[in-house]
Amino acid sequence: MNRQKSILSFFQKTCSPQNHNTNKTEIIQRFCSNEESMEITGTDTPPEKLPRQILPSTTNGDNNNNTRPSLFSSILHKFAKVADTQIPNESRNQEEDTFGIGQGWSKLGHVEEEVSDFSDILGPITPLTQKKPLVSRFKRNNEDDSIDSSKRLKLIQDLDNKDKFNKVSETASSKFEWLNPGSIRDGNGRRPGDPLYDKKTLYIAPDVMQKLTASQKQYWSVKCRYMDVVLFFKVGKFYELYEIDAEIGHKELDWKMTFSGVGKCRQVGISESGIEDAVQKLVARGYKVGRMEQIETSDQAKSRGGATVCITHSVNFQVIQRKLVNVITPSTITDGNIGPDAVHLLSIKEGNCKLENGSTVYGFAFVDCAALRFWVGSVKDDASCAALGALLMQVSPKEVIYKSRGLSREAHKALKKYSSTGPTTLTSVLSAMDFLDASGVKELIESKRYFKGSCNTLDVALDGGMHHELAVCALGGLVNHLSRLMLDDVLCNGDILPYLVYRGCLRLDGQSLVNLEIFGTLYKYLDNCLTASGKRLLRSWICHPLKDVGEINDRLNVVKGLIEHPEISLILAQYLPRIPDIERLLGRVKASVGSSATLLLPLVGEKVLKQRVKLYGTLVKGMRVGIDLLMLLQEKEQEIFSLSKILDIPLRSGTTRLDELITQFEATVESDFHKYQDHVLASSDVQMLSVLIELFAENATRWSHVIHALNCLDVLRSFAVTASSSSGFMCRPTFLSAGSRSTISCQETGGPVLKMKGLWHPYAALGASWDTIVPNDVYLGDDTSGYCPHTLLLTGPNMGGKSTLLRATCLAVVLAQLGCYVPCETCVLSPVDIIFTRLGATDRIMTGESTFLIECTETASVLQNATHDSLVILDELGRGTSTFDGYAIAYAVFRHLVEKVNCRLLFATHYHSLTKEFASHPNVTLQHMACAFKPNESTFSGDRELVFLYRLASGACPESYGLQVALMAGIPKKLVEVASKAGQMMKDSIGKNFRSSEQRSEFSTLHEGWLKTLLGFAKKGGRSLDEDACDTFLCLYLELKSFYQKGKTD
Repeated sequence: MNRQKSILSFFQKTCSPQNHNTNKTEIIQRFCSNEESMEITGTDTPPEKLPRQILPSTTNGDNNNNTRPSLFSSILHKFAKVADTQIPNESRNQEEDTFGIGQGWSKLGHVEEEVSDFSDILGPITPLTQKKPLVSRFKRNNEDDSIDSSKRLKLIQDLDNKDKFNKVSETASSKFEWLNPGSIRDGNGRRPGDPLYDKKTLYIAPDVMQKLTASQKQYWSVKCRYMDVVLFFKVGKFYELYEIDAEIGHKELDWKMTFSGVGKCRQVGISESGIEDAVQKLVARGYKVGRMEQIETSDQAKSRGGATVCITHSVNFQVIQRKLVNVITPSTITDGNIGPDAVHLLSIKEGNCKLENGSTVYGFAFVDCAALRFWVGSVKDDASCAALGALLMQVSPKEVIYKSRGLSREAHKALKKYSSTGPTTLTSVLSAMDFLDASGVKELIESKRYFKGSCNTLDVALDGGMHHELAVCALGGLVNHLSRLMLDDVLCNGDILPYLVYRGCLRLDGQSLVNLEIFGTLYKYLDNCLTASGKRLLRSWICHPLKDVGEINDRLNVVKGLIEHPEISLILAQYLPRIPDIERLLGRVKASVGSSATLLLPLVGEKVLKQRVKLYGTLVKGMRVGIDLLMLLQEKEQEIFSLSKILDIPLRSGTTRLDELITQFEATVESDFHKYQDHVLASSDVQMLSVLIELFAENATRWSHVIHALNCLDVLRSFAVTASSSSGFMCRPTFLSAGSRSTISCQETGGPVLKMKGLWHPYAALGASWDTIVPNDVYLGDDTSGYCPHTLLLTGPNMGGKSTLLRATCLAVVLAQLGCYVPCETCVLSPVDIIFTRLGATDRIMTGESTFLIECTETASVLQNATHDSLVILDELGRGTSTFDGYAIAYAVFRHLVEKVNCRLLFATHYHSLTKEFASHPNVTLQHMACAFKPNESTFSGDRELVFLYRLASGACPESYGLQVALMAGIPKKLVEVASKAGQMMKDSIGKNFRSSEQRSEFSTLHEGWLKTLLGFAKKGGRSLDEDACDTFLCLYLELKSFYQKGKTD
């Protein structure tokens, strides 16, 4: 009620009745003579509420042609206008040449009086419509009883119908010809159907631009270059959207659209107090948002003696200067509620020429604007685009920019496939100037002084990588994109760093990251971090598990120490939550170095300055807590082995000790910005803060080392919490270096080692009790019998747990090489260089890829890139085609990996003939997932109830029990019986074709190869006995000896 009274009082500031008949010329003279003394009046109305309707301030005897129906006569005084001498002008900045063509543009709707009647212009009240406010006014007016309810309801309905009709007719087309669908063109004059049409630009003929008013020129000169940006235009104390942008504001924010000015241009708007919230909402919904700010006040415009516009009655108004100050996008946002995950903008450049084996090179560069860091590099890829997929999964960009027609079809498929994990915007760039050649990019960076605040130069960032020109070209596309978004502060003060997709680490390609749910379930399983920057480091570590045994053991030592000393973990748990996101705070503070232009903007400058004071104070206080924690842990280094390697920071040594340095900065906060959270600005704050920020940024590298140490402690504590709070047993993995293989026979064959006892799937702990988990033992590469079977050929029933075992093995290796405890009783392994996974049956219809094509593509990547130290898991290879073709491919691939690559291999299949072929192979062990049947009196064997034991047993499974699974799935029993008879007939008819496979149980393909070598040697007469021949004789001797001993035992 108080608010309604305050709104009502705004409209009741009327003069005496005779003032309503004042001559219009006198009104204009009074308006001009009181420009200096007029103040903004009225109350800001939130956009979601219905606005007020303004009626002409006339009496019954004035202008009879325009009087309202007598129905309004008794309450007309409640809608009277303010006195003419109190018409607000500052809210419109004394601008007459706004967005009507040659006339005024008002938030109050279409003005029905003459344009020269300035008594009808109240000022901007946004957003609102033309007629519906009258209805809202009636509903809020409880003091008037002169209208009965039935008449009032009829009046409201009539006005609503008229309003809808007007809106339909007015939105049919824009008032600006260049926006109409039949006339719209891009900046180069191309129509939308043209392949080179650039939707980011708009063509406005020069002669048409000259006819626009000064404010229109300000707006359209910017808007025609930023058609992909929702552009807010500052008018007094309001921000307004026009035409196409107004439609977005109306649709996304539910703002009421007006059709104001003589040209009836569509517009919506919001007051200054609500602009930040509106921008965040639009950015969160995927829009790019720009703001054109006033760079001077109305008084400054007058003193400047800028251009004037003369219209009716020769009234002069100054045109306030404006410019686009920033553009915020979902991929470059630095503040607001963006969450702990890094926000990346990625630029990609594909090489034009193909390399050997049809491989391609991609140059890339990406940026985290919040942390003020750039990364640049290149990656070599094959036709499967697995490496490009790994890059996209690791970076997880919000937006990807690339040169139009600069990417192959396969690259486009990869972008769509691996971008499906999150909302990613794909932006093609048409202009050749956006992706310059390497020399042009370097000249641009040098001339603009980009990366002047970086700890590295561009050449240092590129050192150690390959294909530098492509990487620099991709960086050029990123630089030009950021420059267009008015982010030169980020470019000048950002750090540039090298990025290697597979940087000396366990390699996981894009498909493996998806199959193993690395960034989904595994991240959630390990994430017990207490800081936002610690969560980001955890994700980075998961992208790049280690290969170096020494580095892995350093992490494991710290995790073990934290488990054994819970009091240290408690200290971390007390300090870490008190530390804000100092990594991003440091980036935002660095970005403000040398960027004082924003502080000069009227009104906006004060807000930015208060924000910088808060950032600086929060960063200093947070850094103080972090350094106190590190100093406390340095006193306990002896209790945890390898902790000193993580805390290798000169906190209390050197020319300027960090603890003393942060104490000095903390003193400046206490003395000059004591209430930094809500600081009251003083005239000297701008200079003082600029000096302090520059001094703080000079030590940015040292502060970054402190932040990284805190993040490492947070992640390692998270590993310790995961291990100690697990529902099952966890162990520290033991790594064998290249020269420490356990048995002589393994050293001779060079086989890698992977031994896990009591292995269980880590994800089971997230939703199941320990009683339901069945551990299993996996042994590859080290057998007590003297052989080194590095391949597991796995069979078993459908739904028996084969895929779960394969995934659990891979995840255990990833956890071990992260430096984390693994879910098993004991774990001994040699480091893995690459993990390949071929799991599941999927197709991609939209890209024209069948299930079998995807299978073969992924398998080809395995065959081309797998090494002796790789871990490969293949699940049901060949099921996407005919039985015989699928078996043939599975046989050939399996034999190649077993005999040529000699990697650790887990191969799950339903082709039981493979178990016969490789039953006696010394490098293959046969196992299956056990199952059992409940007793049943039914004569139909398929009717027996199948029970899955989820236990790994030796030997091959006799069949896959698909009929029993079909019954469990709900297929009618009669159909299953028919299928059983048909299956038996098929086995009888084709069984004889596979009888030769039965003999393989005694004579494997490897024996066959040895025999061929022996026969070939005999034909040469034994004249040349090379090393391979000697190895063959030795292997054949050992095999025959073992077979003979086995026969005697039997």
